[in-house]
Amino acid sequence: QVQLVESGGGLVQAGGSLRLSCAASGSIFSINDAGWYRQAPGKQRELVATITSGGNTNYADSVKGRFTISRDNAKNTVYLQMNSRKPEDTAVYYCNGLLGLTRYWGQGTQVTVSA
Repeated sequence: QVQLVESGGGLVQAGGSLRLSCAASGSIFSINDAGWYRQAPGKQRELVATITSGGNTNYADSVKGRFTISRDNAKNTVYLQMNSRKPEDTAVYYCNGLLGLTRYWGQGTQVTVSA
């Protein structure tokens, strides 16, 4: 069964750092384009950052300069480094990736930033 598995979530104090990982399993395909999204309580899911197979990146204005998306193709894994965390970054973070012709979502990982 093909799936994207996120890890690295947890509780961090404001100003702290955290790195999320998204690893593909069960697929013969490498992660092509990928992205991180988040959904805070009572809000819609929003785009955080994307990365293409060639490494081009794009960020939401709210995280520019604080978050970095990257990839390790050898490990078939996409990362989200989150620095200078703010309480408003609290959300469930989801990984989304294109493997072959199918786009998959991870199960989500909770990130909580305390003031």
